[in-house]
Amino acid sequence: MQFKDIVGQPDVKQRLTKAYKEKRIPHAIIFTGPAGTGKLAMAIAFAQMVCCQNPTQNDSCGTCPSCKKYAKIIHPDLHFAFPVNESKKESADDKVSKSSGDHLSKWRECLLENPYFTEAEWYESIGLDNKQGIISVSESSEVIKKISLKSFESEYKTMIIWLPERMNVNASNRLLKLIEEPPLNTLFILVSEDPNLVIKTILSRCQLIRFAPLTRESVSSALIERYQLSPAKAQEYSRVANGNYAIAQNLAKGDNDSIYFLMFRDIMRLCFQRDVPGALEWVEKAAALNRERQKELLTEALRLTRESMVLNSKMDDIAYLAGEELQFGERFAPQMPPDRAMQVYPLLNSAINDIARNGNGQIIFTDTVLKLLKVMFPIKTLP
Repeated sequence: MQFKDIVGQPDVKQRLTKAYKEKRIPHAIIFTGPAGTGKLAMAIAFAQMVCCQNPTQNDSCGTCPSCKKYAKIIHPDLHFAFPVNESKKESADDKVSKSSGDHLSKWRECLLENPYFTEAEWYESIGLDNKQGIISVSESSEVIKKISLKSFESEYKTMIIWLPERMNVNASNRLLKLIEEPPLNTLFILVSEDPNLVIKTILSRCQLIRFAPLTRESVSSALIERYQLSPAKAQEYSRVANGNYAIAQNLAKGDNDSIYFLMFRDIMRLCFQRDVPGALEWVEKAAALNRERQKELLTEALRLTRESMVLNSKMDDIAYLAGEELQFGERFAPQMPPDRAMQVYPLLNSAINDIARNGNGQIIFTDTVLKLLKVMFPIKTLP
């Protein structure tokens, strides 16, 4: 992975390159920012530059033995920790794995295929089903063990922790001293979607680097170069992606998962028809999704609510909809004035928080849908 492979983020690349040239590499960094902005890819690219034997002015060389191993994610001085949990057991004799090391081959496969993958996609790839991914105390022990070893080939050894917000308190406390005072020539890079969930004592020991949403120009240029799209189509997709390259990729490949849009459309229609039995059948479908997919469904409902409100307010230039979504949004917009949107938003946000706390999906979706029925299409009483 090289800087040139990462879409946009020129300021971050310049900052990291400057730190490397001036030999002021922090011992602990935390990359934060919205999804789809290239944080994980940037972490690998920076580690590759630090270990490169013949770096250029602004990037790793890509051809030395170290870079070739980084390109395959097999460098012995590159280590990872990421959320896992009990794997699905097919029989009583199957082993239950809770370590990142047990899933390393799948991790490499996902990174090489697309380093912009989401948390839900990762959990699906390892068969996590409806469990919440965690970085446990035992995983922290593995991190300490790996970092205590001497470097095999390079001057630096790097530990990339993806989603440190999934560490429980005990795991975080166990790593605290190591992150504060790591062995010589050790680099910690934490890649976080929500740093507010990382304990403050770890945050205070890391240099914070924020990733901004990608510009439309950088996303559009990448789509033209990598997917041979026409400029007009690339610009349309980059506008809809709204700074998230993962969304832009899905649009370009034609495999954008529209199940969330279809489910949102269905529940709004059922609410409009005041079809309570139909709405409860919809709840069954939503509750059958795994936990991360449930959160993604609710997050998509938030987005579509926002876009409909924007269309209602006649601000079409900042509405990020296209195709079937746009057609639905234009018809649905009259039902989503700002005052109603301000009632829907807390309902959906509360449901997301409850799902994240391992609440019962059946109960949460039932409660949310019944409240949506009341907010969206209240029954009018006779005067």
